[in-house]
Amino acid sequence: MKTVGLIGGVTPQSTIMYYQVLNKLANETYGGKHTAKVLIHSLDFGVVSKHQSEGRWDLLDEMVVDAALSLEKAGASSIVICANTMHLTVDAVKKNVDIPIIHIADATSEAILDKKLTKVALLGTKYTMEKPFYTAILNGYGIEVLIPEAKDREIIHGVIYTELAKGELKKESKNEYLRIIKKLEMQGAEGIVLGCTEIPLLIQQEDVSIPVFDTTTIHASKAFSLSK
Repeated sequence: MKTVGLIGGVTPQSTIMYYQVLNKLANETYGGKHTAKVLIHSLDFGVVSKHQSEGRWDLLDEMVVDAALSLEKAGASSIVICANTMHLTVDAVKKNVDIPIIHIADATSEAILDKKLTKVALLGTKYTMEKPFYTAILNGYGIEVLIPEAKDREIIHGVIYTELAKGELKKESKNEYLRIIKKLEMQGAEGIVLGCTEIPLLIQQEDVSIPVFDTTTIHASKAFSLSK
């Protein structure tokens, strides 16, 4: 297995999930006591969230580029940014490293097409739901994207930053997510993209009647398949 470089800490909970998925796949593939070859550069989520709220994506570009360069120098064969929202920095990273960056929206689009779906709903941070960097990629694969209405976007975003980022799972928040998902399903969504790497902590396939796309597992699995 080639070494996968993870840019983590955004949040620690999602980074743990990436690490678990990679090691599970490595063990299933190679057997015995084998585990994944992984390098992790963990960012300070407090600093990241502050820059996000202030709109300082220039500073976030610098942070992620520095992390990617350190992973490349340490011997990583590819870069995985362990967060949907932080893919806003991908263009800056691509300009500064020579190893591949595995984009979460590309991997997710492929998974959606594997299910032969063409219309999905996207849940995530307000940045992921409202900025075009993510939906544009799905659209490029011929996938129509629905996003929740403004009030529901605020609920989704708030739960991510005040609860899921800290590993807190509340029944009332899950019920709100399921209410929003049901509304999107009634609007024609054929599947639900969990476009924040922490949402799978709260929502699983068994909670929803239509296909759910766990972007954390999809992204980590794609990184593993390319590392073999």
